[in-house]
Amino acid sequence: MMTRIAAVPRRNFVGNAVYARNRRRLLLLSPLLALLPGALHAAPALIATPTQMLGPFYPLQPDERAGNDLTTVDGKGRARGAPLTIVGRVLDGAGRPQAGVLLEIWQTNAHGRYHHPHDDSPQPLDPQFRGYGRATTDADGGYRFLTIQPVAYPGRTPHVHFRVSRASRELLVTQMYLPGAAGTGNNRDTLFASIREPAARELLIGVGQSDVPERLRFDIVLEPG
Repeated sequence: MMTRIAAVPRRNFVGNAVYARNRRRLLLLSPLLALLPGALHAAPALIATPTQMLGPFYPLQPDERAGNDLTTVDGKGRARGAPLTIVGRVLDGAGRPQAGVLLEIWQTNAHGRYHHPHDDSPQPLDPQFRGYGRATTDADGGYRFLTIQPVAYPGRTPHVHFRVSRASRELLVTQMYLPGAAGTGNNRDTLFASIREPAARELLIGVGQSDVPERLRFDIVLEPG
């Protein structure tokens, strides 16, 4: 019987970035900037998105035909659960958009079970929930996914897994957490709490959109290299 054991982390990244959060990033960088000659005259670099573990439920054979809509398999029905749209941009540390980057996401269904053969949860599968999606960023670095609100399961707060790559080169593996009431268990989640800097942890939480309550924004900044 397979237990839910997280995979070994692949790299250590520190931080995430969107323009609205640059003030927090500048505060994190300010001790270093103060030591650099002329640094105050240069634009502050954005901090890279924190890495998170891949976990055991990344698809065994990712479906290259999958699109950015996880809420239907055959187009004749919709997955159970509250609709959620995730939007964002992929940037480099200088804030430049990264076009042509592949994003993959995967998550549990509305019952807290992954669509994965190694998930031994007694919770039911949802035949209309794909559980995995992929999208390529546009010229502005933008992406969009249509999915459902992830739910908590034993040992984990609600989250969505992200993997970012370009031409088969993995650039980042991370997870997005939910804000508000749905994410009240975040601080009790071992992986979320493994990011020790509170401001950096906050950067892994999707940003709610007041004009569209069922939409979260999650911008990603890639590590240089």
